[in-house]
Amino acid sequence: MANSTYDKVGNSPETSGGRGFSYTLKQLFYVEKLYSKTGIALLIIAGIIIAIGTALMGPAFGILLTFAVAALPLLYSIIARPKFGIVVLIIMAYMLFVLGQFGIDGPVGTIMDCLQVLLAIGVLIKIKAEKNWSYFKGPITTVVLIWLGYNLLEVANPTATSRMAWVYTVRPVAIVTLSYFVFMYNIRSVKYLKIIFKLWLILTIIGAAYGFKQEYIGFNAHETAYLNTPGIASLLFIDGHWRKFSIFSDPVAFSYNMVMPSIFCICLFILPFKPWKKVVLGLLIAFFMEAMVFSGTRGANVLLPAALILFAILRYNKKVLIFCCCAAALLVVLIYVPTTNVNLYRFQSAFKPNNDPSYILRKNNQKRIQPFILTHPLGGGLGSTGIWGIRFSPGSYLASFPPDSGYIRVAVEDGSIGLLIFCIFMFVIMRTGINNYFLIENQELKIYCLAMTLIIFAYNLANFPQEALVQYPSNILFYLWAALINVTLKLDKALKEEKTAELKLTA
Repeated sequence: MANSTYDKVGNSPETSGGRGFSYTLKQLFYVEKLYSKTGIALLIIAGIIIAIGTALMGPAFGILLTFAVAALPLLYSIIARPKFGIVVLIIMAYMLFVLGQFGIDGPVGTIMDCLQVLLAIGVLIKIKAEKNWSYFKGPITTVVLIWLGYNLLEVANPTATSRMAWVYTVRPVAIVTLSYFVFMYNIRSVKYLKIIFKLWLILTIIGAAYGFKQEYIGFNAHETAYLNTPGIASLLFIDGHWRKFSIFSDPVAFSYNMVMPSIFCICLFILPFKPWKKVVLGLLIAFFMEAMVFSGTRGANVLLPAALILFAILRYNKKVLIFCCCAAALLVVLIYVPTTNVNLYRFQSAFKPNNDPSYILRKNNQKRIQPFILTHPLGGGLGSTGIWGIRFSPGSYLASFPPDSGYIRVAVEDGSIGLLIFCIFMFVIMRTGINNYFLIENQELKIYCLAMTLIIFAYNLANFPQEALVQYPSNILFYLWAALINVTLKLDKALKEEKTAELKLTA
């Protein structure tokens, strides 16, 4: 009888009766789940509005309205359920440039910023309640904060020609850096770690498959319009063949996001999987690498061989040595085999840079900018080169300089001091990854840490010929992999503590 004085939500009649509208909404959505006359009527009205709006204004109306309706519960879920928010963040990072295909040309970049800020707010709320910052302790966190702090201090750079350029440049740098802390705090189980890896591989398969579609079927109307934009053909139409970019921002991002999962799959071969799973891994590697070739990005071709060298050093044994020797022999054949295939020819040219006109041009540009770097230890300020330099500092010396390299951009904009900090930043992540690999005892977590370390190493190499860490999803994934280097060690310690506790109980 006592339970009869409470409704299904747990409120007493006296309490619920005084809530009025809020109680009605809770009853309608939470209890009835719209399965009532009122709920069905609301769904019919919403359906009619979406149908009419879509018919009159196109698919963008329906998509935007649907997002608007789902906005509030989605925002709540992202803050209250950060694991769900991380999944949304990773999916959005991959699908950011696909939204334009549906006519959504709004501030999708700002939406990504807001998503990351919401996740960071969720972490701050929980940290404030726990009053425990120890989970973030470690050398990687230290260098992340130093790198972030230096970029924030660049606002006071006396040689900077524009403060607005700093505002537009530092926003994505600072916000993307926050994702490191989000990943560090929220990834606390091997099960969730596997969910992230599976999601990553699924998104990569989608990207590779769409690259095959562009190569063998062609571009859609939206992509064709983009390729007809003035100046694009000179970048993407090489030797009578279009470079493919799949669902990514450009061919460079496409190629790098094919190489990194390939490195991960190679590392998974070490785990005691069933034979059919290893066959699937081998097929995925071939699938990703073939898609990478469609991008025509020569810098990506050297990443996998370089990662295999570090892989052989860290995982030295007879089987690994035989595998690497076979891979090296295959690579030599691919480099020197005569061919008329455009994609294979561009692959071969990556290993003969001195015969490549574009490499020679970049080398000359870097030689030209060296005096400026040597005389400006703080650099020319964030956003002084590239599109922001052209927009906010037109006619300046740096605005017309094409960096063509992540390291060169850092040297020009942040100066030699910034370049030193950035190199230390990369070194500490790599060093921590190698140390953690040898400290971790759990075989599965050990291989995950090895894979993350090799991927960070590959990103380091990729950042020299191209800007590898500025576009989605690479910028988000970089901080994810850096965080996982720490997370895998923490999970390993937690597993050892659980085993110790179990032994004490059974003793």
